[in-house]
Amino acid sequence: MPAVTKKKGERKHQILQSLAQMLESNPGQRITTAKLAEAVGVTEAALYRHFPSKARMFEGLLDFIDESLFTHINTILEKEKQASVRSFQISQLVLIFAERNPGISRLLSGDALMGEQARLRDRVNQIFDKLELQLKQVLRERKLREGKAFDYNEAMVANQLVCWIEGKIGQFVRSDYQRKPSENLTAQWSVFEKTLFPQQ
Repeated sequence: MPAVTKKKGERKHQILQSLAQMLESNPGQRITTAKLAEAVGVTEAALYRHFPSKARMFEGLLDFIDESLFTHINTILEKEKQASVRSFQISQLVLIFAERNPGISRLLSGDALMGEQARLRDRVNQIFDKLELQLKQVLRERKLREGKAFDYNEAMVANQLVCWIEGKIGQFVRSDYQRKPSENLTAQWSVFEKTLFPQQ
Protein backbone atom coordinates (compact mmCIF):
# COMPACT_ATOMS: atom_id res chain seq x y z
CA MET A 1 0.00 0.00 0.00
CA PRO A 2 2.73 2.58 0.78
CA ALA A 3 4.30 1.95 -2.64
CA VAL A 4 0.97 2.67 -4.35
CA THR A 5 0.53 5.87 -2.33
CA LYS A 6 4.03 7.00 -3.25
CA LYS A 7 3.38 6.31 -6.93
CA LYS A 8 0.14 8.31 -6.81
CA GLY A 9 1.97 11.17 -5.11
CA GLU A 10 4.69 11.12 -7.76
CA ARG A 11 2.11 11.21 -10.55
CA LYS A 12 0.32 14.18 -8.95
CA HIS A 13 3.65 16.00 -8.69
CA GLN A 14 4.38 15.18 -12.35
CA ILE A 15 1.00 16.57 -13.42
CA LEU A 16 1.56 19.83 -11.51
CA GLN A 17 5.10 20.12 -12.87
CA SER A 18 3.83 19.65 -16.43
CA LEU A 19 1.09 22.22 -15.84
CA ALA A 20 3.65 24.77 -14.61
CA GLN A 21 5.86 24.07 -17.65
CA MET A 22 2.91 24.51 -20.02
CA LEU A 23 2.01 27.82 -18.39
CA GLU A 24 5.60 28.96 -18.95
CA SER A 25 5.96 27.80 -22.56
CA ASN A 26 2.49 28.81 -23.76
CA PRO A 27 2.01 32.42 -22.59
CA GLY A 28 -1.39 33.83 -23.44
CA GLN A 29 -2.84 30.41 -24.29
CA ARG A 30 -5.48 28.60 -22.30
CA ILE A 31 -4.42 25.24 -20.93
CA THR A 32 -6.73 22.34 -21.77
CA THR A 33 -6.79 18.99 -20.00
CA ALA A 34 -6.28 17.28 -23.38
CA LYS A 35 -3.00 19.14 -23.96
CA LEU A 36 -1.94 18.58 -20.36
CA ALA A 37 -2.65 14.84 -20.57
CA GLU A 38 -0.57 14.69 -23.75
CA ALA A 39 2.32 16.50 -22.04
CA VAL A 40 2.20 14.16 -19.05
CA GLY A 41 1.85 11.10 -21.30
CA VAL A 42 -1.44 9.85 -19.86
CA THR A 43 -5.11 9.92 -20.79
CA GLU A 44 -7.47 12.66 -19.63
CA ALA A 45 -9.24 10.01 -17.54
CA ALA A 46 -5.93 9.34 -15.77
CA LEU A 47 -5.60 13.05 -14.96
CA TYR A 48 -9.02 13.03 -13.35
CA ARG A 49 -8.06 10.07 -11.17
CA HIS A 50 -5.58 12.38 -9.45
CA PHE A 51 -7.49 15.68 -9.67
CA PRO A 52 -11.30 15.91 -9.94
CA SER A 53 -11.08 19.02 -12.15
CA LYS A 54 -8.69 21.38 -13.89
CA ALA A 55 -9.47 23.94 -11.19
CA ARG A 56 -8.11 21.53 -8.58
CA MET A 57 -4.90 21.24 -10.60
CA PHE A 58 -4.49 25.01 -10.50
CA GLU A 59 -5.29 24.94 -6.78
CA GLY A 60 -2.55 22.35 -6.35
CA LEU A 61 -0.04 24.81 -7.84
CA LEU A 62 -1.40 27.64 -5.70
CA ASP A 63 -1.02 25.45 -2.61
CA PHE A 64 2.60 24.87 -3.63
CA ILE A 65 3.16 28.64 -4.00
CA ASP A 66 1.61 29.35 -0.60
CA GLU A 67 3.59 26.66 1.21
CA SER A 68 6.89 27.49 -0.51
CA LEU A 69 6.71 31.23 0.08
CA PHE A 70 5.52 31.25 3.66
CA THR A 71 7.85 28.46 4.77
CA HIS A 72 10.77 30.59 3.56
CA ILE A 73 9.24 33.77 5.00
CA ASN A 74 9.12 32.09 8.42
CA THR A 75 12.83 31.27 8.06
CA ILE A 76 13.57 34.94 7.31
CA LEU A 77 11.61 36.03 10.37
CA GLU A 78 13.54 33.61 12.55
CA LYS A 79 16.95 34.74 11.28
CA GLU A 80 16.44 38.49 10.82
CA LYS A 81 15.13 40.92 13.43
CA GLN A 82 15.48 44.30 11.71
CA ALA A 83 12.32 45.50 9.96
CA SER A 84 14.06 46.92 6.88
CA VAL A 85 16.07 43.72 6.31
CA ARG A 86 13.01 41.53 6.87
CA SER A 87 10.90 43.60 4.47
CA PHE A 88 13.57 43.54 1.76
CA GLN A 89 14.25 39.82 2.06
CA ILE A 90 10.54 38.96 1.98
CA SER A 91 10.01 41.14 -1.10
CA GLN A 92 13.12 39.69 -2.76
CA LEU A 93 11.99 36.15 -1.97
CA VAL A 94 8.62 36.58 -3.72
CA LEU A 95 10.13 38.32 -6.75
CA ILE A 96 12.96 35.80 -7.26
CA PHE A 97 10.50 32.93 -6.75
CA ALA A 98 8.33 34.38 -9.54
CA GLU A 99 11.37 34.91 -11.76
CA ARG A 100 12.58 31.34 -11.33
CA ASN A 101 9.09 29.95 -11.96
CA PRO A 102 7.72 31.89 -14.97
CA GLY A 103 4.68 29.62 -15.32
CA ILE A 104 3.76 30.19 -11.71
CA SER A 105 4.24 33.94 -12.17
CA ARG A 106 1.37 33.76 -14.69
CA LEU A 107 -0.82 32.42 -11.91
CA LEU A 108 0.26 35.14 -9.48
CA SER A 109 -0.42 37.86 -12.06
CA GLY A 110 -3.84 36.37 -12.87
CA ASP A 111 -2.89 36.08 -16.55
CA ALA A 112 -3.33 32.31 -16.61
CA LEU A 113 -6.67 32.43 -14.81
CA MET A 114 -8.66 34.41 -17.38
CA GLY A 115 -11.79 32.38 -18.08
CA GLU A 116 -11.14 30.03 -15.15
CA GLN A 117 -13.23 29.70 -12.01
CA ALA A 118 -13.54 32.78 -9.80
CA ARG A 119 -12.39 30.85 -6.73
CA LEU A 120 -8.93 30.53 -8.29
CA ARG A 121 -8.57 34.31 -8.51
CA ASP A 122 -9.81 34.51 -4.91
CA ARG A 123 -7.08 32.05 -3.94
CA VAL A 124 -4.41 34.27 -5.54
CA ASN A 125 -5.89 37.27 -3.70
CA GLN A 126 -5.59 35.32 -0.44
CA ILE A 127 -1.88 34.73 -1.04
CA PHE A 128 -1.24 38.45 -1.60
CA ASP A 129 -3.47 39.40 1.34
CA LYS A 130 -1.48 37.02 3.53
CA LEU A 131 1.77 38.55 2.27
CA GLU A 132 0.50 42.07 2.99
CA LEU A 133 -0.58 41.05 6.49
CA GLN A 134 2.86 39.57 7.14
CA LEU A 135 4.63 42.73 5.99
CA LYS A 136 2.28 44.88 8.09
CA GLN A 137 3.16 42.78 11.14
CA VAL A 138 6.89 43.17 10.45
CA LEU A 139 6.49 46.94 10.20
CA ARG A 140 4.38 47.19 13.35
CA GLU A 141 6.96 45.24 15.33
CA ARG A 142 9.66 47.78 14.41
CA LYS A 143 8.84 50.14 17.27
CA LEU A 144 8.90 47.29 19.78
CA ARG A 145 12.10 45.67 18.46
CA GLU A 146 14.09 48.73 17.40
CA GLY A 147 12.47 51.59 19.27
CA LYS A 148 11.76 53.37 15.97
CA ALA A 149 8.28 54.46 14.94
CA PHE A 150 7.17 55.06 11.35
CA ASP A 151 6.22 58.43 9.94
CA TYR A 152 3.57 56.58 7.93
CA ASN A 153 0.74 54.19 8.65
CA GLU A 154 2.16 50.64 8.60
CA ALA A 155 -0.84 49.21 6.74
CA MET A 156 -0.39 51.78 3.96
CA VAL A 157 3.34 50.98 3.66
CA ALA A 158 2.68 47.22 3.54
CA ASN A 159 0.10 47.78 0.80
CA GLN A 160 2.57 49.92 -1.16
CA LEU A 161 5.20 47.18 -1.00
CA VAL A 162 2.75 44.50 -2.14
CA CYS A 163 1.60 46.72 -5.03
CA TRP A 164 5.27 47.07 -6.06
CA ILE A 165 5.77 43.30 -5.90
CA GLU A 166 2.60 42.63 -7.90
CA GLY A 167 3.59 45.27 -10.46
CA LYS A 168 7.02 43.72 -11.07
CA ILE A 169 5.49 40.25 -11.48
CA GLY A 170 2.88 41.64 -13.87
CA GLN A 171 5.58 43.40 -15.90
CA PHE A 172 7.55 40.12 -16.06
CA VAL A 173 4.54 38.31 -17.52
CA ARG A 174 3.53 41.10 -19.93
CA SER A 175 7.08 41.27 -21.32
CA ASP A 176 7.09 37.51 -22.04
CA TYR A 177 9.62 37.06 -19.23
CA GLN A 178 12.08 39.66 -20.58
CA ARG A 179 11.69 42.24 -17.76
CA LYS A 180 12.89 40.17 -14.84
CA PRO A 181 11.60 40.94 -11.34
CA SER A 182 15.21 41.08 -10.10
CA GLU A 183 15.95 43.95 -12.52
CA ASN A 184 17.03 47.03 -10.49
CA LEU A 185 15.71 45.29 -7.38
CA THR A 186 18.45 46.46 -5.01
CA ALA A 187 18.49 50.01 -6.42
CA GLN A 188 14.70 50.31 -6.17
CA TRP A 189 14.73 48.99 -2.63
CA SER A 190 17.34 51.56 -1.61
CA VAL A 191 14.83 54.27 -2.59
CA PHE A 192 12.17 52.63 -0.41
CA GLU A 193 14.62 52.20 2.44
CA LYS A 194 15.72 55.85 2.49
CA THR A 195 12.11 56.98 2.50
CA LEU A 196 10.51 54.39 4.74
CA PHE A 197 13.34 53.42 7.07
CA PRO A 198 15.33 56.61 7.72
CA GLN A 199 18.03 56.32 10.36
CA GLN A 200 16.77 57.94 13.53
